[in-house]
Amino acid sequence: MTIRIGYHASHEQFSPRELIGYVKQASNAGFVAAMSSDHFAPWSERQGHSGFVWAWLGAALQSTDAMTLGLITVPGGWRYHPAIVAQAIATTVDMFPRRLPWVALGSGEEMNEHVVGDRWPSKQERNDRLRAATDIIRELLAGGTVTTRHPIAVNEAKLYTRPLETPKLLIAALTADTARWAGGFADGLLMVNQSRDAMKNMIQEFHAGGGEGKPIVLQVHVSYAEGNDAARLNAYDQWRSNAITASLAANLRHPADFDGASKHVRPEDMDEYVRISSDLNRHVSWLKEDADMGVSEIFLHNVGRNQTEFIEAFGIDVLPSFAT
Repeated sequence: MTIRIGYHASHEQFSPRELIGYVKQASNAGFVAAMSSDHFAPWSERQGHSGFVWAWLGAALQSTDAMTLGLITVPGGWRYHPAIVAQAIATTVDMFPRRLPWVALGSGEEMNEHVVGDRWPSKQERNDRLRAATDIIRELLAGGTVTTRHPIAVNEAKLYTRPLETPKLLIAALTADTARWAGGFADGLLMVNQSRDAMKNMIQEFHAGGGEGKPIVLQVHVSYAEGNDAARLNAYDQWRSNAITASLAANLRHPADFDGASKHVRPEDMDEYVRISSDLNRHVSWLKEDADMGVSEIFLHNVGRNQTEFIEAFGIDVLPSFAT
C-alpha cells in the first residue's frame, strides 16, 4: 500500500530550533513530508512554545531537500490579512518550487487572534471571512489586482513576485457541516482524526458539497512509547487540553483557559482523541484503515515529548509498510 506519510512539527510543544532538528530526523527516517500549525500561543501552559511558523518554514525547507511542507494558517484579517498570506505563500514558493504543495486555511481560534485587539466574531462571520480570504488569496496568486470592501477590505492589492505554480488551498474542517460547505470552493480538505464513522461522514459530506476528486489530508494525533502506560501518560500530560469540543476551543482566550476546561479529563479518556499504543503493528493497522478511506496524505503528530523515539521507531517499523 502506498500513501504519503508525513511528520507534524508541533510549534506549541518545541522551540523552532528543536523542530528543525526533528524535521531533519524525520526526513532521514523516511517521512516524505512535514506540516505545522500557525499559532501565537500553545494549547496548554505545559507545552510552553509557539514560534512564528512563516520564518520557521523557510528554515525548515532549507534544512532538507527531500521533504515537502505544508501548514495551516488563518487569513481572516486578524493577525494576518489575506493579501499578506498570499505574499508569504508566493515568496515561499518562489524560493522553494514544488516544496509547498498546499496551504490549509482555517477560521481560527480566539486564543491566537485576540492578540491584535479586535473583537472575536461568531462562527458564521468567521466562515464568511474565510471564504472571502480564500478567494482573495487565489486571485492574487493568479496575478489579479484585488479591491473589495466586505467582509475584508482590500485596496488595489497585487503581487509582483508570484510563484510559477500555485499551492492548493485546503480548508480545515472539524465537522461534517464545515466539510460539506468547503467542498464547493476548497482545493482540498484538511481534517484531524476522530472516530472512524465521523471521519467517513466528513469525507462523504465534503464530496457531496463539491469536493469529489479533491485531495484529503489527515492529521493524526498519536502517542507512542515503549509501554502503553508511558504512552498514555504522555498523551494526558501534553494533549488533554484538546479533549474539549471544537466550539469551546475556538472561543477560549488563554492556554490557562484550556487547562481549566480540561481539568476533569482523565488519562483513560484520552483514547477518544489520541491513538495511544506501544504496539507499532497497531499503528500500521490504523494507518491502513485511514488509507482505505481515500485520504491523500497522513501527517503523524506524536503528542508526547519523545520525538526522537517516535521518529526512529516509526521509521523502522511503520513507514516501510507504506513506502512508494
